[in-house]
Amino acid sequence: MDNRHDILQLLRQVAEGAVPPEEALSQLKRQPFEDLGYAKVDLHRGVRQGAAEVIYGAGKTPEQIAGIAAAMGERGCRNILITRIGPEAAEAVSKTVPLDYRPIPRLAVAFPGERRALGRIVVATGGTSDMPVAEEAALTAEVLGNRVTRLYDVGVAGLHRLLANLDPLMDARCVVAVAGMEGALASVIGGLVDCPVVAVPTSVGYGASFGGLSALLAMLNSCASGCSVVNIDNGFGAGYLASMINQMEGLE
Repeated sequence: MDNRHDILQLLRQVAEGAVPPEEALSQLKRQPFEDLGYAKVDLHRGVRQGAAEVIYGAGKTPEQIAGIAAAMGERGCRNILITRIGPEAAEAVSKTVPLDYRPIPRLAVAFPGERRALGRIVVATGGTSDMPVAEEAALTAEVLGNRVTRLYDVGVAGLHRLLANLDPLMDARCVVAVAGMEGALASVIGGLVDCPVVAVPTSVGYGASFGGLSALLAMLNSCASGCSVVNIDNGFGAGYLASMINQMEGLE
C-alpha cells in the first residue's frame, strides 16, 4: 500500500464491510516509516505526494540501496526510482532486488511494473552531450506515469531542427529544456509554447561555462515567461516537477 489510491481502496473495503476496521487500522499503523538503522524509509511518501520515496544512489553502498528497495517492495511499492547509481552497484543490487537499469542516465527502477502514460511531456536537449541528464528527466517522468516525447539535439546552433518539431511542442502540457553551453534553448522554447517550461542547465561546455554555471544564470535571467529552473544536471528534479504539472487536476 504505497499511494493514495491504495488507501482509498482500503477505506472503501471497510465501508463495504469487506475488511474489518481493526485490520485496516493495523495496516495503516505499519505505514509511516521503517527504521533500517542506516535509513528511515518514508513509507507514507506516496500517500502525501502521490509517488513513492526515491532512492538517491550516490554515496550509498549496494547493500544499503538493496535494503531500502527491499523494504519498500515488501510494503507493495513498485517502480521505485534509484537515481545516480553506477553499473557496478546496479549489478550488485540486481542480485537481490528486481531491477531495470539504464546506464546512460545512471538510473534504475526497482520492482518494475505496469505504469500509466498520461498527458504529454516533451524533453528537449540542446545537444547529444546533454542526453544523460535528459534521460534522467524523461525516465523519471515515465516512471511517474507520464507520456514523454524526446526531442534530442535540437539546440540553437541549428534552430531549424527545433522548428521542424513544433507539433509535439505545441501539444505538450510541459516541456523540459535541457542545455549546457550558454543555455539558450530554454528561452527559445519558452517563447514558442503556451505551457510551463522546466529549464535544466547542464555542466556540458568549455572552461568559461564554469561547469554549468553560465547556463544556470542564463536560464534564471530568461526573458521568456513561464520558465522555471532547476539545479545544474538535476534531470530527476525536472522530470518530477514536469510530472506534477502534467498530472494536475483537470487532466483528461
